[in-house]
Amino acid sequence: MHIDETNPDDRLQRALQGDQAAFAEVFESYRGRLQRMIALRMDPRVQGRLDPSDVVQEAYVEAARCLSRYAEQQNVPFYLWLRLLAGQRLAKAHREHLGAAMRTAQREVSIAPVAVPDLSTFNLASHLAGSFTSASGHVMRDELRTKVQEILDQMAPHDREVLALRHFEEMTSREAAIVLGITEAAAKSRYRRALSRITEALEQTPDLLSGLLSTRNEKPEP
Repeated sequence: MHIDETNPDDRLQRALQGDQAAFAEVFESYRGRLQRMIALRMDPRVQGRLDPSDVVQEAYVEAARCLSRYAEQQNVPFYLWLRLLAGQRLAKAHREHLGAAMRTAQREVSIAPVAVPDLSTFNLASHLAGSFTSASGHVMRDELRTKVQEILDQMAPHDREVLALRHFEEMTSREAAIVLGITEAAAKSRYRRALSRITEALEQTPDLLSGLLSTRNEKPEP
C-alpha cells in the first residue's frame, strides 16, 4: 500500500525523524513504483546487463544516507525525492555502461524540479504492447510495439511523459504536475489527450486497447 503523503501515517513521520526501520518500511511501499520507473527509462542497450532492482537498491542506500537533509527541506513530496535519487543512480549506471555513446542516445533531461533519465519510447511501447493478450504471440506483439512506438515518437514529449507518469508510474495528477512543472489541471488535460491519441490510433486492435485503458495500475486520485 502506498503512503498517502497528503495525510502521512506515523511511519513516514518516524522515518523523517531518523527511525531507520520506519524508513525501510516506507521505502518498501514505493519499491514497485521505482522499479517500474527505472524499467521505463533504462537504455535498451544495457537491458540484460543492468537490473532495475539493483538500481533501486542503490537509491535506497543513498536515500538512507541523505534522509536528514531531505527532512530539513522537504521541497518535493517524499516519493518524488526517492524517484529523483533512483533516476540519478540510473543516469550514473548509463554513463558507466555506455560512456561517450550517451551523447548520441538517451540523454538526461530536467523536467522541473525533478531530473531523471529521459523516457525510452521503445520501453514504453514495449510495456503498452505487453498488454496484448491474444494467442497470436510474440510476432503480433512485436508488430504492435513497432506501431505504438511510431505513435509515441510523433507525440509531444510532455504528452509521452504524462502517459508514462500516470499509467505506469502510478502518479496522481498532482505528482505528475510537479514533475512536469505544470498545473494539475494541465496534467489531467495532457493525460486525456495522450490516451486519446493512442486509443484513436489503435482502435483496430481492441485487445491492446483494452489493456491500455485498464485502470488496474492507476493510483486513485486524492
